[in-house]
Amino acid sequence: MWLFSRKGSSGFSSSSTAEEVSHGIDGTGLTAVVTGASSGIGTETARVLALRGVHVIMAVRNMAAGRDIKDAIIKEIPGAKVDVMELDLTSMASVRQFASDFNSQGLPLNLLINNAGVMATPFMLSKDNIEVQFATNHIGHFLLTSLLLDTMKKTARECSREGRIVNVSSEGHRFSYREGIRFDKINDQSGYSSFGAYGQSKLANILHANELARQFKEAEVNITANSLHPGTIVTNLTVIIA
Repeated sequence: MWLFSRKGSSGFSSSSTAEEVSHGIDGTGLTAVVTGASSGIGTETARVLALRGVHVIMAVRNMAAGRDIKDAIIKEIPGAKVDVMELDLTSMASVRQFASDFNSQGLPLNLLINNAGVMATPFMLSKDNIEVQFATNHIGHFLLTSLLLDTMKKTARECSREGRIVNVSSEGHRFSYREGIRFDKINDQSGYSSFGAYGQSKLANILHANELARQFKEAEVNITANSLHPGTIVTNLTVIIA
């Protein structure tokens, strides 16, 4: 228990809550997109951001579940600014539609939390015929980030506040296939491992964030990109969630 409660240099530990970490932060005027906000980590992320005054766009696959979470947040936090928009990360057409709809609203975008995901599913293909864990956890978020990046850059310039992109990865990246990401065998059912495929998708999240961070630094763009391991948390991650 001591190891889990020991505070680091930030003053927080692995047992610190999102409310504790964000205490005193005023997010008024900021806009965030949170994928997978209708359950698990995404719901808590949306709730605490809304608590701090952030305008939260819940990007969800299940609109009915998303509306229920929105209602619960507003009931707890009267005046919270929360909207729900449909996003199916297994479909590139859906990702493109979401980005188009968001960008057409003329909203700023300060925070992009790429959270939604699936874990250790049986072999199946996405709507675009890509292995579903790689499609959902990486390809969908990669495309979403690319399509929203101009808006994020414009927001960072105009408001002079650092933008943030967060890829929710996992320690599971260590359990990728032996060769890492099998780019030439993404859809190879014969050699498929449910946890190996999950691991390679989480490794891709990390590499994506690393490359974004490198590009932002080189171009002097006022946005940071990070990947993180959220800890051992029990969610319904083994099904397709958003």
